[in-house]
Amino acid sequence: MEKFVKLIDTGVPLAIENVDTDQIIPARFLKATDKKGFGDNVFRDWRYHKNGELNTEFVLNNPMYGGSILIAGDNFGCGSSREHAAWALYGYGFKVVISSFFADIFKGNALNNGILPIQVSKEFLAKLIDIVTIDPTTRIIVDLEEQLVRTPIGNAEFEIDSYKKVCMLNGYDDIDFLVSKKEQIQAFEVNINV
Repeated sequence: MEKFVKLIDTGVPLAIENVDTDQIIPARFLKATDKKGFGDNVFRDWRYHKNGELNTEFVLNNPMYGGSILIAGDNFGCGSSREHAAWALYGYGFKVVISSFFADIFKGNALNNGILPIQVSKEFLAKLIDIVTIDPTTRIIVDLEEQLVRTPIGNAEFEIDSYKKVCMLNGYDDIDFLVSKKEQIQAFEVNINV
């Protein structure tokens, strides 16, 4: 995984509540076990009409909006536990998802795949969606070390599991984290065998 310390970028406002994992990546694209290509099909049924034409009204297809921060409605990532949803978001280029609530399994999958899910209050989220919708050039600063989101409308603190924070700051997956503790593990083993 890539290290994540601080991100300064614009955001994509997706003011839709209860976005489930099947909307993030439809089930028909789950045949692959490799992460490659999933970003091409993120929100596929919203990005394209049934005839395959681009839906120019969907926010991801609007050239005014871009950046690696998805600002989503309440209850993002609900539904099935498919890890492919995190793969698709990451593959598309999102590094942060801000919402007022995440499904627990989605939140874990996101953290395991290099996406920082940030939970904020409903009031802050509504204001953030409004300002980014009005001004797509709005800069958002996400500081993982300080656990803070800075915006023109104010700042919001966020919580993150301390273990996952260490992993993201260092670019570790679970195996990398264990390898980083190799010397401590070996010292522990020596003391046990005494």
